[in-house]
Amino acid sequence: MEIKNARALGPEGLHERRRQAIVLFGKGMSRIEIAPLVGAHRNTVGRWIRDWQAGGAKVLKPARPGRPKGSGRRLSSEQEAQTSRAIIDRCPDQLKLPFALWTRAAVRDYIAQAHGVELPIRTVGGYLQRWGFTPQKPVRRAYERNGAAVRRWMEEQYPAIKARARQEGAEIHWGDETGLRSDDVNGRGYAPKGRTPVRRTKGTAEKVNMISTVTNQRKVRFMFYRGTMNARTLTGFFGRLLRTVDGKVFVILDNLKVHHAQPVKTWLAKNVERIELFHLPSYSPDLNPDEYLNCDLKALVGSKPDSRNKGQLERNALRAMRSIQKQPQRVCKYFKHKSIAYAA
Repeated sequence: MEIKNARALGPEGLHERRRQAIVLFGKGMSRIEIAPLVGAHRNTVGRWIRDWQAGGAKVLKPARPGRPKGSGRRLSSEQEAQTSRAIIDRCPDQLKLPFALWTRAAVRDYIAQAHGVELPIRTVGGYLQRWGFTPQKPVRRAYERNGAAVRRWMEEQYPAIKARARQEGAEIHWGDETGLRSDDVNGRGYAPKGRTPVRRTKGTAEKVNMISTVTNQRKVRFMFYRGTMNARTLTGFFGRLLRTVDGKVFVILDNLKVHHAQPVKTWLAKNVERIELFHLPSYSPDLNPDEYLNCDLKALVGSKPDSRNKGQLERNALRAMRSIQKQPQRVCKYFKHKSIAYAA
């Protein structure tokens, strides 16, 4: 039987040699006779035999090589748990750190401040990965946002609107305005490293504005307009919206000043049997599904090359909106975002 030197084998090979040593021992061979056959010292063979006699075959399997898991770490388990909780519960500036977000540098400085342990950036990255943290694009949120108002909207106001809509047979439309420019640079493109891609645009940008609404029944309504949104344009859109709906409409908008204008209130009062207007909490665009329609539109239009032909931007936008209208499943995805799930 040809047996290689056990010291040149991996864990699986060493396990096999230990097993073979026990087999030879069972055939009546001594440890001195077994040692050269398995490529180990006789004392090592003797230890294998004693371990096998005491614990059986399971003790012959070699332990995992290298340091035990978790050994050599600079932070204790308690310090790791405390740091992880701080990242989840607080922002860096709340802990008097000069960072807007939890970057590796921010976490490194927090660890030095809270625990007196200086860590390299790469080590901090390893800890963050081990704790289940990943780098993510942040959500923009205004300081003026009122958390209590948002909770009232989620827990009281919107459920009441939803109940009334069901009782009165009304459609709920979430609406918003957006603007498009032909010189907007959206999306990404591949290029050799170090050579930033160039997007060609006209020197004088074209602009087009749009107001739109979406429903959780996958309906999309929109209207393009020139200039700034005013009461006449807004009520004109409301009139067009009513012509596409048989029953009553509940429209939910943000708190743009024109949405509260007196001419708008007067028009709504005259048409109260057909339409009512509600307002989201201030500084809460993440609660409006129509914001996702706007982003989708800009991505679609932004993927097209800018044309020198006047009016091409609006034609591209119109084509994109009609395409979205014909894809109800696409609209349905707007309502799957965590902050919009309440509206689904």
